[in-house]
Amino acid sequence: MNELSAKTDTSEAQLDRLAQVCEDVLKRCRAAGASQAEVGASIDSGLNVGVRLGEVETIEHTRDRSLAITVYFGKRKGSASTADLQPESIATTVEQACAIARYTEDDECSGLADADRMAREQPDLDLWHPWNVSPEQAITLGLEIEDAGRARAGISNSEGASVQAGEILAVTGNSHGFLARERVTRHMLSCALLAEDENGMQRDYWYESVRAAEDFPDAKLIGNNAARRTLERLGARQLSTRSCPVLFAPEVARGLIGHLLSAVSGGALYRKSTFLLDHVGKKILPDFMEIVERPFIKRGHGSSSFDAEGVATVDSDLIRDGVLTRYILSSYSARKLGLSSTGNAGGVHNILVKPGTDDLRAMLKNLGTGLFVTDVMGQGVSIITGDYSRGASGFWVENGEIVYPVEEITIASNLREMYTNIRAIGSDVDPRSHILCGSILVDKMMLAGS
Repeated sequence: MNELSAKTDTSEAQLDRLAQVCEDVLKRCRAAGASQAEVGASIDSGLNVGVRLGEVETIEHTRDRSLAITVYFGKRKGSASTADLQPESIATTVEQACAIARYTEDDECSGLADADRMAREQPDLDLWHPWNVSPEQAITLGLEIEDAGRARAGISNSEGASVQAGEILAVTGNSHGFLARERVTRHMLSCALLAEDENGMQRDYWYESVRAAEDFPDAKLIGNNAARRTLERLGARQLSTRSCPVLFAPEVARGLIGHLLSAVSGGALYRKSTFLLDHVGKKILPDFMEIVERPFIKRGHGSSSFDAEGVATVDSDLIRDGVLTRYILSSYSARKLGLSSTGNAGGVHNILVKPGTDDLRAMLKNLGTGLFVTDVMGQGVSIITGDYSRGASGFWVENGEIVYPVEEITIASNLREMYTNIRAIGSDVDPRSHILCGSILVDKMMLAGS
């Protein structure tokens, strides 16, 4: 899967071009009277191949350009964007951003991040691994993935397998003199399969996402995992309404951490629309829990030496001994709150939840009798109140052993209680996301079923 063609890597030359565009835009903004300006230019390209039932369904080459400009006239802000990098379009976009700024109201918190916070160093984070896979090679790989899954007895149909290779080139700059280049790749393999028995049809999937194609597991494992997960769902039952402990599989558990991140992010805080308002320095998780941000992980899904405003990222704690140590802030939200940016404009960078020592089998033993959730659906989560109610499927567990699959149930609680009632974190960390988390065992939730 890491076989490369003789295709020449022109990324440096393209970054030079984007850098020239950004420098030209900043000059144009100054000439137009802007007191501050920031610009981002990018080229997003890739290949996406889909196969289904042994046939090619899609072959898609993508190449998208974008240019986003923000100007400040004092405390007035204007933004405009374009997908055309020709000089005439760039000039028009600058004019549009300036015109918008002249007619907006002053906002005392607007403006660039502080100049002394700009990232001055860009260490190599090993994020650039072009996968020059040809359409023919991608088709062969997709068929291999799907064939492996379809070969399992009991698989009755397929929603297909996909192969994606992606590259992003980006340059970000502002009138503080900050100008930074980024080259990142992200590749994905996936497969979704169906099985059917007398109780009906079931569907499940598996995928792998990596920076470098050499990090993919054997293609057949992806099809096999999709088939195994699908077959395990056959014979799914409903549960009667009850209260019980719930174990969230790693790929679902990271969503619980995502809700926490949203609740301590600047926008929710200054709007007072979060149940964790004014919680810095307070205990919100059990003593054994630690959550840290690590922006400099090699090949990490969220690695970067600067945020969307150019502010340098740093290794830092978010939760220590169960206590919230800081918020997640851009320069704007920080000013609204009378605080300082945490280098999180645009989001977080590699969140690591300290794993426990128990693998999944041991976590099931710790669960005892309760629900093992492998999939959730619906949008029933309120960051304002913390109320949590989502459709779920997974497995009913008794005495630490899976006894049968379950579906069409609703799990409900409040995030504040769920976080307080976390009993254990597994060692089974899912590496496919910028939120690195093992399975999470919550002591008690309500299950609404038949």
